Amino acid sequence: MLQKSLSKKLLTNVLSVYFLLTFVVTCGQVVAEYVNTKDYIRNELTMLQKTFSRSLTRAIWELNTKQTVTTAEGLLAIPMIEGIIVRDDSGEIISQLGRSLNIHELYSQQLVQEEALIEDTPSGLFGYTFPLIFEFSGRATQVGDVTLFSSREVVFSRIMISIYFLIGNAMVKTTFLIILFLLAFRKLLTEPLTDLTEQIEDFEVDNVDGHKIDIDTTERNELKVMEEAFNKLIDKVAEYRKQLDQTQKELIISNEKLDQHNIQLEQEVARKTSNLSQAMMDLQQQKYELEKQKLTLTEEIDLRRQTEEELLTKQNELEKYVEELNMAQERLVGSEKMAALGGLVAGITHDINTPVGIGVTATSFLQERLDQLEAAYKEKTLSPKALEEFMHEAKQSASLLTNNLARASELVASFKQIAVDQASEAVRTINFQQYLGEVLRSLHPKLKKTAHEVNIDCPADLTLNLPAGAISQIFTNLIMNSLIHGFEGVNKGTIDIQITDDNEDVKIVYKDNGKGVSPAQLEKLFDPFFTTKRDQGGSGLGTHITFNLVKQTLNGDIEVSSEEGQGLTYHIRFPKEMKAQQAMFS
Repeated sequence: MLQKSLSKKLLTNVLSVYFLLTFVVTCGQVVAEYVNTKDYIRNELTMLQKTFSRSLTRAIWELNTKQTVTTAEGLLAIPMIEGIIVRDDSGEIISQLGRSLNIHELYSQQLVQEEALIEDTPSGLFGYTFPLIFEFSGRATQVGDVTLFSSREVVFSRIMISIYFLIGNAMVKTTFLIILFLLAFRKLLTEPLTDLTEQIEDFEVDNVDGHKIDIDTTERNELKVMEEAFNKLIDKVAEYRKQLDQTQKELIISNEKLDQHNIQLEQEVARKTSNLSQAMMDLQQQKYELEKQKLTLTEEIDLRRQTEEELLTKQNELEKYVEELNMAQERLVGSEKMAALGGLVAGITHDINTPVGIGVTATSFLQERLDQLEAAYKEKTLSPKALEEFMHEAKQSASLLTNNLARASELVASFKQIAVDQASEAVRTINFQQYLGEVLRSLHPKLKKTAHEVNIDCPADLTLNLPAGAISQIFTNLIMNSLIHGFEGVNKGTIDIQITDDNEDVKIVYKDNGKGVSPAQLEKLFDPFFTTKRDQGGSGLGTHITFNLVKQTLNGDIEVSSEEGQGLTYHIRFPKEMKAQQAMFS
């Protein structure tokens, strides 16, 4: 009688492993779903900053507490928002709605200077804090900060359906697998083994030939091989019985001979025992040598383990240094952008001074002539001729004022748009030809000091939807590189910019006739911090920023070719349309 079925034991082991794997995989999927949903909610909290920060900033700046509370209530109405805290520039709470943490314990009375995440807390809340910056007359002022809270309950409410689906799916697959395994094990293993057991139990030693087994199966599997092996064993047993009788007769004769050999064997055993003792001594010596070698190997392994730990420590330090270098590079890239914007401010300021100065002079002259006209009127010495002269001079002054103020307004508008674009990566629709004109006007203070010429060939109706700041930064960097590096020692250089509308893409060929670069310099042209003007204050980030703007922000391609003395040519291609979300995450 079987104490425990082999098929049941095998089935139990297989299903136990499957249940364990299914449980682990399902738990992993639930955890991954929770983490992904939590990250998605955090990203949505970050998106809400861009949606509501401007209205909250304006309301706090204008001391409009009612609008601030209304906006906070609107944010709280969003399903993923569990609570919100709004503080003014002194750290005082203006509005605190829903579930929240003690903001003073988190940040004291200090305002948050930059965006920060609030990790999970024992209460299940997590959140996101960002400052409110109000820009006025070119100055940025922090007027307060906002903290948005969400919770684990929100995350679980979003993934509950997925959890039910995962558990149900695992249960259905497990049930189907159990039924399939039960049927397969019963048909392929349990029933054939039971039949084999019954036939073997009926086996009789005296009637060997009549007890061959027969397993009811058409496949040549392990059981069929066992049947053939058992039947062959039966045949061999029958043959051995016949041989046994013959062997018994021969055994009697062999016993007589064996007695004679025993005496000889005893002598041989004594001799071999002596040899064995010598071999044991040799083995003992070899054992001692092996133990000595083992000790040496142990010391070497310890030394290697210590060396490995030191290498791991050095590797961690190198990774830390690389991370610090990457952070420093990001700060240098930001500084390079702000430096370019500062140079743009200085140049535009100088250009605006000319029309504004002319306007001030014309205004002073007109005021002086008005005073003379008023004095003549009061003294009743005003003549028609003097009045005509005044009217003529007033028209000239008004015309001069109108023209120069229009010029100043045009410069300010161009500079304002270019400056805003360079400081932002917002996607907007632009006319490419007109926008390039604004970029050139912003670079006029640099270009007017030279005899260089910039030629633009662009379709007048080419309209694009993309981050305008990237376009401004790219062409500013390329033109400034040509002026500083390409046209060094060149009195009159030419820059040709050709823009082509190629179906869904825009192709740009930027070419100057400067001195070019060598093949060695060309290979490293887009590398960060590579510059030929290091001793003159060059940062080596201009072409690197241009490369990243084309590849990442515009999702395009850029190639460069040059020969020494033959100028330098850039080939740029990028899509005309870009979704705002794609541009933001690029």
